[in-house]
Amino acid sequence: MQNAAILWTGGKDSAMALYEAEREGYHIRCLVTFAPPEPRFLAHPLALIRMQARALGLPHHVLTIRAPFEQGYEAGLRRLKEEMGIDCVVTGDIAAVNGSPNWIRERSRPVGMAVYTPLWGRDRHRLLQQLVELGFKVRFSCVDTRWLDAGWVGRELNKAAIAELRILGGLGELDLCGEQGEYHTMVVDGPGFAQGIDILAYSRCSADPLAYMDIHELALKESSG
Repeated sequence: MQNAAILWTGGKDSAMALYEAEREGYHIRCLVTFAPPEPRFLAHPLALIRMQARALGLPHHVLTIRAPFEQGYEAGLRRLKEEMGIDCVVTGDIAAVNGSPNWIRERSRPVGMAVYTPLWGRDRHRLLQQLVELGFKVRFSCVDTRWLDAGWVGRELNKAAIAELRILGGLGELDLCGEQGEYHTMVVDGPGFAQGIDILAYSRCSADPLAYMDIHELALKESSG
């Protein structure tokens, strides 16, 4: 059994990767988020990520990355291996972005860190269907308004949303899972969550071309998973 860390954004892909890794017998030791020195994530707010970690009952580590980023990521991965006893990092990557080699695999190779990508190459539509069928509760946290209008921010990723995304995908080059940055998500409940997360108050804000959820108040609740 390998000691594994989930590279965690709090979105649907990292949550599905966690689910799959646990099913495959990996010993999940922690969630890890790589971040700049003063992070302000529009799509994946740290306050919500920290609450997810509490709900999942897992430690969460923010590893600070500075330029040059290749060495920064490798130093972070080396720290996981040497200081935390992590043998493998698990990512929610689905496919190459813009034809580039997988960043984490490239950075892990010099460190001797194993990488597990359980979602790699899987059918996008089927992945979204499975997400809903397994009981994950997912909200759209950020959208690129060149693809999706601001009204998508805060919506639940459910069967109706998937159907709409498929229609939009048929009209252009939109990736159903948002792999080109069309949208981002945050998971608020599902398998493995001892408690769900209530987003009690938020505003829709913009930073052209993005529209995003600015969260004002969060609370833990009884999980429906």
